[in-house]
Amino acid sequence: MNAPVNSFDAVSVTPLPPVARFNLRIDPKDRAAAASAFGLSLPAKIGEGAQQGDRAAYCLGPDEWLLHAAESDQQAIVAAFDALRPATPHSLVVISDRELSLSIKGPAAAELLSVGCPIDLSRLPIGGAKRSVFDYAQVVLIRDAEEAFRLEVWRSYMPHVQGILEIAMREFAAGH
Repeated sequence: MNAPVNSFDAVSVTPLPPVARFNLRIDPKDRAAAASAFGLSLPAKIGEGAQQGDRAAYCLGPDEWLLHAAESDQQAIVAAFDALRPATPHSLVVISDRELSLSIKGPAAAELLSVGCPIDLSRLPIGGAKRSVFDYAQVVLIRDAEEAFRLEVWRSYMPHVQGILEIAMREFAAGH
């Protein structure tokens, strides 16, 4: 496991290992076909997520899903969606190298994220995901547990996001 970027007793921020990531755009009426190709049912409601093993699907818009899988499954997933394309129009974009993930855990996780994220994190359900911003960086925020979040950040914005989190954690540590 990667060492935390920074931590104090109330929260830790840790880079997560790479995963296969995809942005899927498909007509909602074709969710079942996409689920068959991906190997996991796609949630129907914006903000909801589904997970089984190392596969996860998060509904980010009326016809948009963020898909996660093991890195080793990336080519097989691309091939499955390629086979689906003649009968079911869709767009599957591999975004594995575009984004990195941070794990933010602990009793102060939501408080730390609120430093740069304008959404009301208490309304993000466990297992859910939401596109937002952290300062000016576009992110996807995933809630894994009551006090555990994942922040998906474009690689080019990661130094900025990590810098803000590190400053905020130092301030939190000084004030707690």
